[in-house]
Amino acid sequence: MSDDALTIEAAGRQVRLSNPDKVLFPVSGFTKREIVGYYLAVAGPTILHLRERPCVLKRYPNGVDQKPFFQKRTPKTYDWLETAIVTFPSGRTAEELVVADAAHLVFACNLGVIDFNPWAARRADLDHPDELRIDLDPQPEADFEAVRRVAFVVRDVLADLGYRGFAKTSGSRGVHILVRVRPEHGFVEVRRAALALARGWREERPPGSVLVDYNQNARDRTVASAYSLRPTPDARVSFPLTWSELEAADPAAFRLDTVPALVAARGDASAEIDDVAFDLAALLDQAARDDDAGLEDAPWPVHFPKQPGEPTRVQPSRRKQDR
Repeated sequence: MSDDALTIEAAGRQVRLSNPDKVLFPVSGFTKREIVGYYLAVAGPTILHLRERPCVLKRYPNGVDQKPFFQKRTPKTYDWLETAIVTFPSGRTAEELVVADAAHLVFACNLGVIDFNPWAARRADLDHPDELRIDLDPQPEADFEAVRRVAFVVRDVLADLGYRGFAKTSGSRGVHILVRVRPEHGFVEVRRAALALARGWREERPPGSVLVDYNQNARDRTVASAYSLRPTPDARVSFPLTWSELEAADPAAFRLDTVPALVAARGDASAEIDDVAFDLAALLDQAARDDDAGLEDAPWPVHFPKQPGEPTRVQPSRRKQDR
């Protein structure tokens, strides 16, 4: 394929787009040019949710049917690129991209980025997240209706505790519920709050059908941002919804070719997410009660060092029997 590069004007800058007609969604046929067009059409709300947050570059240079690779160090392509130096659990550091405007979106898309995966903390204070992420992860036997039911239980539990949660489709099979919190606690405590929430309503869902991935609140863990495309064959979007919209929503309806018109007609359902930040006292009080009841911590991500009070990470069925 010849490289008939284009120059895209975005946010007052000129950004090179190579191979604009390269197909990155083989099933639906969407090209790199169309991906850029999508992000420019929804740049406002997309940047609202990425603002001041470092992003790992998850690159699909050969399309979504090929395995991506993660690039944590931002290429020095332009002198106007904004970045933040982040530290990982290993102690290593990297200079990650901070999407400051639409030109940054185009720059990332040119590298084959399909979905944007921001930190839960902003670059001014990367040790203290300002977002509690409740990732409802359906197991193979669960359909979206099961996820929907659990999402409304979580909404009500949050409301009883004094929190306001904002829902969005994950862009795959799940739902994300986001709560803005005051950046007063480190990642360990925010994860602890998420674990307390997961334990507090586990009796409300069928065993094993929908899990809360509390580890998405650990340091250096990310989820796809609002309005992010996802690497599904039909180019779905992680789409914010009002709670009334979620009652009948079909995740397959929110795609690269449908979301710009929806946003133009109805705006951003999560536009008020930054209006109020909550403290974590209620959930941390629940976590303390769990500790007093003798509940162990839950397993951490495998790339983290073993944590104090963490149980073994080996599945019970694979543990060696005492001899």
